[in-house]
Amino acid sequence: MEHVHHHHDHAHVHQFESLNGVYIFSIVLNLLFVAVEVTMGFFSNSLGLISDAGHNLGDVFSLLLAMIAFKLSTSHSTRRYTYGYKKSSVLISLLNAIILLVAVGAIIIESIHKFSSLDSYAVNGAAVSWTAGVGIVINGLTAWLLSRNSKHDINTRGAFLHMLADTLVSVGVVISGIVISLTGWNVIDPIVSLIIAAVILVSTWKLLSESLRLSIDAVPEDIDPDKVNEAILACEGVSGVHHVHIWPISTTENALTAHVVINDVTRMHEIGEAIKEELTHKGISHSTLEMESEGSECDELECGAHHHHHHHDED
Repeated sequence: MEHVHHHHDHAHVHQFESLNGVYIFSIVLNLLFVAVEVTMGFFSNSLGLISDAGHNLGDVFSLLLAMIAFKLSTSHSTRRYTYGYKKSSVLISLLNAIILLVAVGAIIIESIHKFSSLDSYAVNGAAVSWTAGVGIVINGLTAWLLSRNSKHDINTRGAFLHMLADTLVSVGVVISGIVISLTGWNVIDPIVSLIIAAVILVSTWKLLSESLRLSIDAVPEDIDPDKVNEAILACEGVSGVHHVHIWPISTTENALTAHVVINDVTRMHEIGEAIKEELTHKGISHSTLEMESEGSECDELECGAHHHHHHHDED
C-alpha cells in the first residue's frame, strides 16, 4: 500500500524550527538561572534554594531530552529501523515522567529531614524571595513558550509540566521567604516544599500513565477506536471491518492496520484512498489496509477465530 503523505512536511519543518528554537532558548536561560540559584542558596544558607536549583537542573535535563525526542521523532526510516527512531520519543517521555517522580521523592525526603533540624539553620528570607522571584519569571516564560506546542506532543507537555511545576515551586519559595522574614517561622520552608511535591506528583501522574500506555502500543489517548471503526464503516463501499490495530509510532504520529470487507473489488483502490483520507482526519497518518471481498472473508487460520465484525451496514 502506498503512503502519499507529503503535504504536511512543510508545516512540520516550520514547526520543527520554531519549537527547536524554543528548546534552545529555554535550556540556555534555565542553565544560567541554576548557576545563580546555587550561588545564592550557598550564601544565604537556604536548602530551599539549593534543592530548587537541583530541581531546575532536572528541568534543563528534561528540556534537553524533549529536544532530543523531538529530533528523533522526525527521523527517517532505515533498513533496520523501518519507522526511524520515532518510538524512542515515547521512551524519553517515560524517562521524563520518572525523573519528575524522583524529584518529588527528593523534595519529600528533604522536607522531612528539615522538620527534624529546624533550629539548626537560619534562612535569609529576602535573598530567597528575590532569587525565587526571578525563578517565577524565567520558569513562567519557558512554560508559556512550551505550552503553545504542548497539545501536539507528550514530550513537549512533559517539559511544560516540569516548567510549570518549577514556577509553582518558585511561587512557594517566595511565599515562604516572605512569611519567614516577617515571622521567623522556619517551619514554613519544609511545609511549602511538601505542598509543592504533592502538586508536582499529581501533574506527573498523567504523564507517567500516558507514557506507559504509549510504550506498550496502546491506542493513544486522543484517538477513540470506536469512532475510527465507525469512520471506516461509513466510507462508501465498505461492508465490514475487523482486526483493527492502532498504535503510536512516535509521540506525534499514529499507525493503523485493518482488514476491510468491501462490496466491489473493482473499486478497491478508490475505497482504500477514501478510508485513508478519513483516517488522516482522525489523527492516523500511516494506515495499511487489507481489502477482502464480501464472500471471501479470510479463513479462521489466518485471522484467528475472533470475528467481531458482523455489523454490516444495512442500507
